[in-house]
Amino acid sequence: MRFEQYDFLPLIKENLASLGFKKPTDIQYKAIGPIMKGEDVLAIAQTGTGKTAAFAIPLIDFIAKQKKVVKYSGIKCLVMVPTRELAIQIAEGLEGLAYFTDVSSIAVYGGGDGNSFAAEKKALTSGADIVVCTPGRMIAHLNMGYVKLKGLKYLVLDEADRMLDMGFSDDIAKIITYLPAERQNLLFSATMPQKMRALANKILKNPVEINIAISKPPEQIVQKAFIVYEQQKAGIIKDMLGSKRFSKVIVFC
Repeated sequence: MRFEQYDFLPLIKENLASLGFKKPTDIQYKAIGPIMKGEDVLAIAQTGTGKTAAFAIPLIDFIAKQKKVVKYSGIKCLVMVPTRELAIQIAEGLEGLAYFTDVSSIAVYGGGDGNSFAAEKKALTSGADIVVCTPGRMIAHLNMGYVKLKGLKYLVLDEADRMLDMGFSDDIAKIITYLPAERQNLLFSATMPQKMRALANKILKNPVEINIAISKPPEQIVQKAFIVYEQQKAGIIKDMLGSKRFSKVIVFC
């Protein structure tokens, strides 16, 4: 299966080709079909498997097609994520995937100043098509009464297990009370603990369940560990970065 074989808009197919999307990954192949059929999806997949594109591509296609037929403002898709970093990452991905369409998106997350809150309010009031948000920040906007959610058709929970681990269960439940009962729900998680299953049972309706190798990382990721004393950390990192063995590096601290 190749992306060009899906019933996407020609502009979306062209954009995918320009971005180097040829064949879908396992999670994309297994998720895109059910999503395009309007089914709820429960997908267990590790970070790095391509799950963002798995839900983003068909939803962008849906929204772009709808906007050609029905002209209305308001949020059409809500994507909830656990951290501001992931919100920014997904919003940037959406911007690239929707480049040739008129589908708009915005990241809504805490930690910014008054100017960022005002910009978010403007986008939420005018009705960005896709909103990627952290639960706490979204509730802050919902409490102000100006968020348009009556026309929402799609709800995505990404890295849902992390949101539960971070204590967002009540926030998620509160946000859902603002959403239309008739909607398509997509839940993506790296693990499936009991509390995750309970959340899925509350939100999803007869979901298609997808499980992508949860016991191991994606094949392209090599994992190694160095057991060191505290005082050795800086020297080892300096040596690794100085060796120029890596073209791109992220240091989490």
